[in-house]
Amino acid sequence: MEANNNQGLLKVSFGVLIGILALMGYLFIGARNETFELQESLTTKVEQLSATQIKLDSISKALDEKIVKIKQLGGNIAELKRIKTQLENDKRLLKSDLNFSLQKYNSKIKDYENFLSLKERDFNLLKEENTRLKERTETLEQEKLEVINENANLKTDKENLSQTVAEYSAENYNLQQQVTLASSMKAVGVQVAALSSNGRVREGNSFKASRVHRLRISFIMPSNPIAIKNRKDIYVRILDTNGGVISDNATSGVLNFEGSEIGYSVKQGVLFENNDQRVEIIYAQSAPYSPGKYVVELYSEGFKIGKGSFEIK
Repeated sequence: MEANNNQGLLKVSFGVLIGILALMGYLFIGARNETFELQESLTTKVEQLSATQIKLDSISKALDEKIVKIKQLGGNIAELKRIKTQLENDKRLLKSDLNFSLQKYNSKIKDYENFLSLKERDFNLLKEENTRLKERTETLEQEKLEVINENANLKTDKENLSQTVAEYSAENYNLQQQVTLASSMKAVGVQVAALSSNGRVREGNSFKASRVHRLRISFIMPSNPIAIKNRKDIYVRILDTNGGVISDNATSGVLNFEGSEIGYSVKQGVLFENNDQRVEIIYAQSAPYSPGKYVVELYSEGFKIGKGSFEIK
């Protein structure tokens, strides 16, 4: 009876051992399968990362080439540089992106490729335009040479005509008359007065800064027997102690004088009546005047016609 019990216990124990071994085998096989799946997933991730990096590097190289080409053609590369900076930032993020998404980067790559396609079209248009401009320049250069040759031939012909001397003499005479007329326009007796905020006038060409709200520049335009009565623009330049032009955005600007542009403080149109008329020009600025000596220059019709000065204490 006892032997039968022992034999039964042994069978049960053996069955339990077999069950444990079977369970361990199942768990081992399951863990091994999970390891294989994890390895396969990691391999896929690495391949995707590598492929994405290669595509981004390729786009970066293409952007560099576009920047060089468009710059050589004189085009605007600001947008290309901005996109290049954005791309380099994406490449840096890719190296440390723990939540790498192939779909997200594929979308970015698609956007970069579309941008390159647009820039390729712009590049081709710019290249075509430059080609047309080059051809136009060559045509104009050829036309210029033809005109020069024609003018040379005409000059040779005219040199044989005695009338040329008379024509040049007449032109020179007219120019001299014009210069004489322009130079005869004068502004004499230039005086500067200070107008306070309450309208009080102070003369004498020397004023306290606190009492100067506006400046009144007055002068006489002498009559001229050969001058024409018409409207003349008078330009006033007020120069500070350093020679800089005092200006105000509302009234100031630039004028041409002896081939250069110079600034002026205020401009006023005057109807020249040719009768020794007195002219007054008012200038106001919001900023206070610094102490020192100031120079007032008057210009009209491309000539300097008068000069004055005043002092701020």
